[in-house]
Amino acid sequence: MSKLIDRAQRILLAPKTEWPVIAAEPDTTAGIYRGYIAILAAIGPIAMFIKSSLIGYGIPLIGFYRVDVMHGLIGAIVSYGLSLLSVYIFALIINALAPTFGSQKDSLLALKTAAYAMTAAWIAGIAQILPVVGVLITIAGGAYSVYLLYLGLPVTMKAPQDKAIAYTAVSVVAAMLLFWIAAVIVGTVLGRGPWMGGGSLWYGGPVVTDRGHFDEDSPLGKLEQWGRNIEEAGKRVDATKDSQGVSSSAAIGQLMGAVIGADNTLQALSTEQIQSFIPATLAGLPRTSLSSERSGALGIQVSEANAVYGDGQDRSLRLSLNDTGGAQGLLALAAWAGVEQERSWDGGYERDYRQDGRMLHERWDSTSGSGKFGVVVGGRFAIEVEGKAASMDELKAALASGIDITKLEAIAQAGKTGG
Repeated sequence: MSKLIDRAQRILLAPKTEWPVIAAEPDTTAGIYRGYIAILAAIGPIAMFIKSSLIGYGIPLIGFYRVDVMHGLIGAIVSYGLSLLSVYIFALIINALAPTFGSQKDSLLALKTAAYAMTAAWIAGIAQILPVVGVLITIAGGAYSVYLLYLGLPVTMKAPQDKAIAYTAVSVVAAMLLFWIAAVIVGTVLGRGPWMGGGSLWYGGPVVTDRGHFDEDSPLGKLEQWGRNIEEAGKRVDATKDSQGVSSSAAIGQLMGAVIGADNTLQALSTEQIQSFIPATLAGLPRTSLSSERSGALGIQVSEANAVYGDGQDRSLRLSLNDTGGAQGLLALAAWAGVEQERSWDGGYERDYRQDGRMLHERWDSTSGSGKFGVVVGGRFAIEVEGKAASMDELKAALASGIDITKLEAIAQAGKTGG
């Protein structure tokens, strides 16, 4: 991992001297993916999940929108897969355009060009967690990646200097088209438009180092273990190559799972099991509806249960319980990152914080007398109650009395699976 960090720093800070080094060093497609793309391409999907499902989007004049955890996880997984595919397609485009601009075709150098030029935008993908300024940072990252591409094409693809600008422009237009297609696909999964953030080829993932050793229970220790898991999954991808150099889809799926911290052996609770945690009454209100579902992607299962409670008049509450199952690594990464945020307005506030080792979310609007309270339990289960109440304390009390949090934490610690 130290090699990855050093390379990212050099391409960002000294691109003119680093591109010749990149062009000359021996490498393979699998090596570039395993040692660079697979890790950096995870930053955006992870940040997207944190933003869309744990923090949420503030939409002017409309309200606050948050994707449910299950669809947020699936969206992150789909986004990551599209990111890996987009890099490869972008490299094909760069290679195919080479003769048009008097350059030399070379598929490996084209992949190097695509991968290392994306570094700035990938790393900037983490900024989408931040409100307002995050958009500016991601735009700046994308712009700098265009500049990196412009500097790299003459070195890697031997593009004549007088044609480098045109070569860069056409390649970027193709990349933007890829971004839009990927964003639309992920937006469909999340039930929101691509303008609200989504998967794209410009995203990447947390960087860790293999120098030294951190306590395994510390945040950096957990990230270090995460990096080792990715490395092992990468080795399995290489080991499953057939005579034509193609790795098995199962091994590639395991690599994707390792990057998002997934456990393919752990199933989410079944619909019957997760429904058993939903009480018949909540804060004195009878339950009026109950639904649950379980789904998965890449062998990773997630499940959720939703219930509505009301008195048939103006009082109503909605309770949701999400089991991230084998994809709980995303919640763990969010916890390790120590995500915290607070904002306020006339008559209301919203904040994300940690308490007693748990991640919590509060949103209260005194004007409407309504709010939302959520908690992540055991790094696996996300619980949320929202609706009209006398105060935030009432919503907290409703969640605490309605859901057996201790039992859910025991399940998470034991790593129990669904049926």
